[in-house]
Amino acid sequence: MKNVLQNLKNGKISIEESPIPKNKKGHLLIASKFSLISSGTERMLQVFGKANYLNKARQQPEKVREVLDKIKTDGLLSAYEAVRSKLDQPIPLGYSNVGIVIESDVKGFKVGDRVVSNGYHAEVVSVPANLCAKIPQNVDDETAVFTVLASIGLQGVRLINPTLGENIVVFGLGLIGLITAQLLKSNGCSVIGIDNMSSRCAIADSLGIETIDLSLNKDPIAEAKNFSQGFGVDGVLITASSTSNLLIHQAAEMCRQRGRIVLVGVTGLNLKRDDFYKKELTFQVSSSYGPGRYDPVYEEKGIDYPIGFVRWTEQRNFQAILDLMAKNFLNIKPLISKKIHIDHAMKAYDFLDDASVLGILIEYSTEISNDVGRFKSAINFENKKLESIKNYSSSDVGIGFIGAGNYASRTLIPAFKSCDADLVTLVTRSGTSGVHFGRKFGFNTTSTSIKDLLKDEKINTVVIATRHNDHANQVIQALKARKNVFVEKPLALIKKDLDKIESLYSSLQEEAEQEPRLMVGFNRRFAPLVITVKNLLDTIKSPKSFIMTINAGNVGQDHWIQDPNIGGGRILGEACHFIDLLRYLSGEKIVNAQSDKMQSDMNDTQSIHLTFADGSIGSIHYFSNGSRSYPKEHMKIFADGKVLEMVNFRKLRGYGWEGFSTKRLLKQNKGQANCALAFVKSIKMGQPSPIPFEEILEVNRISIDLQNS
Repeated sequence: MKNVLQNLKNGKISIEESPIPKNKKGHLLIASKFSLISSGTERMLQVFGKANYLNKARQQPEKVREVLDKIKTDGLLSAYEAVRSKLDQPIPLGYSNVGIVIESDVKGFKVGDRVVSNGYHAEVVSVPANLCAKIPQNVDDETAVFTVLASIGLQGVRLINPTLGENIVVFGLGLIGLITAQLLKSNGCSVIGIDNMSSRCAIADSLGIETIDLSLNKDPIAEAKNFSQGFGVDGVLITASSTSNLLIHQAAEMCRQRGRIVLVGVTGLNLKRDDFYKKELTFQVSSSYGPGRYDPVYEEKGIDYPIGFVRWTEQRNFQAILDLMAKNFLNIKPLISKKIHIDHAMKAYDFLDDASVLGILIEYSTEISNDVGRFKSAINFENKKLESIKNYSSSDVGIGFIGAGNYASRTLIPAFKSCDADLVTLVTRSGTSGVHFGRKFGFNTTSTSIKDLLKDEKINTVVIATRHNDHANQVIQALKARKNVFVEKPLALIKKDLDKIESLYSSLQEEAEQEPRLMVGFNRRFAPLVITVKNLLDTIKSPKSFIMTINAGNVGQDHWIQDPNIGGGRILGEACHFIDLLRYLSGEKIVNAQSDKMQSDMNDTQSIHLTFADGSIGSIHYFSNGSRSYPKEHMKIFADGKVLEMVNFRKLRGYGWEGFSTKRLLKQNKGQANCALAFVKSIKMGQPSPIPFEEILEVNRISIDLQNS
């Protein structure tokens, strides 16, 4: 399928072919008919992308602070690679789409329904049901495609809470401003629009909205006060985009005592206290389409807010806009400036610098999407051969990769690429990231189908880098297909799944001379400094004391890793790394594990205490309440009158060791490349997995117990 992507590194926009996205539970798979370019948002992204690193930094000062902290703790090279990787990921553009449902497991939506959604500019989109709404029969597609954008204006109207007969100013007569003015007029308000473009003011005039044309050197404050018979307006909705603080000041000046200002667009926010103090003005920033926006429980899990407590969610705002369209309260046709087919969508972005252009529609092959059966047979649904199909080497390892998120694309895929193995297929849910990273790293095929990957005889090894809740099921599928499996931690979130994997793996050991290998990505075992530590400790037979401090940093409650059903929580999902590390360094079975927790909503600040079979002890202080400028991982080991101290996998210092004092690395190395290489070598050499399966199970079970304790 075709979709529109932007590279944030250079701002380049391209039309790419990719597999269609894999639909998720609670989502609708939609064949697009039209999508609307949001000129303000997409122009802003273009400007950001084309900026050099310095100007990008100026636009995101909070990110600069994060980078500086990373330089202090991880080194300049690691920080530079992280920034480059982040900017290298293409982003899909667009958020206002009309199409036909081609897959649905959601109550209230069926195949063939005509819907609006906040889907991207793509021939097929997968969208959570709460971000979709059915289109009334008497609303045409070209009108309906403005629904999501109109809902942004509607949410601003709801926040300003207008009453019948009030005087309201709309500052900025772009798409959202012109729609917002119509909504206010339908609400019984007297509305006046302000803009510096005569063409936009002319459209507003044709819609029956009074205007102040700033290009004619009119004074907006005087005009607004005159409009309100000298009292000052009741409210101002700012739908313009500007870096200046002037708009807020002017809005305050034109308001009456206790007037309201709502910001829907973007403007400078250096507020003058006196502007608001003397009139007791209220100021509020509107959040996109309404309640539910950016809430993963509402959007991704599909759990609605009770209507008795939250009358207008983002989906109900969509429905309200569609109802207004059906009743002819909104006139959208004058707002359509251009219609361009997806094949020529690049031309659409040439018009973004023309401020007189308003609505630009991208059109898709409607004659195909009207017939769902024909559509499914006409489009390449799940797989895409990449341009440079390579000749396979004599390697014994053909890899199928599942997942291309931040960690996979920045670290794990490059690690396996350097192992003299064939990268055969990259599977992603969205399809678009698969094309980008598939090309970048030399995969032969990208796909959204795990089943096809498992059937491919060229693939004997599967690397799983998906979210934690998918690991156990995908491991089981891969083992049943007789593939070697490398899975990112943790192996499973619950003991029931762990038992299933253990049973299946044991049965495979009995059936075959060489069972498939199964390894979890406990990469810190393979870090260069850890290998040095292990060699030193192996000379000591007496018990050891380990202190591991992890300055994990705060992760919000809405992050997927904090969800017990998806990420499993940070102790199971992240601290397991350090349980495994101490298990490896001690060389002994863990006979007791317990933890002390600091009381918090997420229980991700804990001291974990381990006892080993030889009497060694270990403390893992996993803390989320520290400063990011402090090193993230710090280990001290006391043994036989000697001490080892390792800081952030870059510096190792010994005290009391004959022949060893210090070792430093130019950049942080947590062992990811060595970990992948050890696994690939075990396959090529016909050797067991580098991490014994029993140790993987032991660490996973202890991590589950500690998370749930």
